[in-house]
Amino acid sequence: MPIRIPDTLPAAETLKREGVAVMRETDAVRQDIRPLQIGLLNLMPNKIRTETQLARLIGASPLQVELTLVRVGGHQPKNTSADHLISFYRTWEEIRDRKFDGLIVTGAPIEQMPFKEVTYWHELSRIFDWTRTNVHSPFYICWGAMAAAWHFHGLPKYQLDRKAFGVFRQRNLAPASPYLSGFSDDFLIPVSRWTEVRREDIEARPALDLLVDCEKTGPCLLQDGARRSLYMFNHVEYDSFSLKEEYERDIAQGLPIAVPHNYFPGDDPARSPLNRWRSHAHLLFGNWINQTYQSTPYDLSAIGGLAPT
Repeated sequence: MPIRIPDTLPAAETLKREGVAVMRETDAVRQDIRPLQIGLLNLMPNKIRTETQLARLIGASPLQVELTLVRVGGHQPKNTSADHLISFYRTWEEIRDRKFDGLIVTGAPIEQMPFKEVTYWHELSRIFDWTRTNVHSPFYICWGAMAAAWHFHGLPKYQLDRKAFGVFRQRNLAPASPYLSGFSDDFLIPVSRWTEVRREDIEARPALDLLVDCEKTGPCLLQDGARRSLYMFNHVEYDSFSLKEEYERDIAQGLPIAVPHNYFPGDDPARSPLNRWRSHAHLLFGNWINQTYQSTPYDLSAIGGLAPT
């Protein structure tokens, strides 16, 4: 089944060209089934790029998914037009009375700031607390994952001496996990961050399980099984050229940045990068949507509470 998004969302044409099944809102309302309600709290500056990346993965599911784009109300993005925000996004205050089968919270380029110094931290904390009663299965990504893990579990983040940047081999520590169904024993995922969480801190928190790890860049994917929550500290959703554009942006700004590890063929930035993580990105999001579909109540009003032990 296709993903249901607004007819005029810029991502729609991109996804159609790539062969992703997209259903027009006008067609979806005629189908007598309940689509999964997935919210996307987009904290990234380039919202169109990020919403396209995530819609691409969600839209590969065989289920009908209705995607709702959400933003924090107390922050005005500088890289997305007001028209786009008005047309396609709702503030959290506008949707807080709704319930969702899943909610994705993205990263944000503020990871070196202390959490409480982020201008919208108070609102984000309220959103995190709201997920306990209004979201069946949250999926937190990169800075969003670090922020949620600190908010809920007090999991600290640590500053790195240099940016973890490139495509790194990850280890599958939980092959029996339904979220890792079909995963290889090891696989590649893009990494782009100045901070990290540490294994010993995760092991000290029994509510958290480490599912995927990397020798060079540390923990990658955690779960809080009781809350059906996933914490992805890397960028499995990135498209082929995301790291290239970050690298060129930092070079243009005169920032100290190394060539992304294991990304350009022969480590030559003049050559076009190869995407070697796409299949596992689709697997992870497909598995998450499948698990959400199997466990969420048909009656949206019943969402909220712990998973059965």
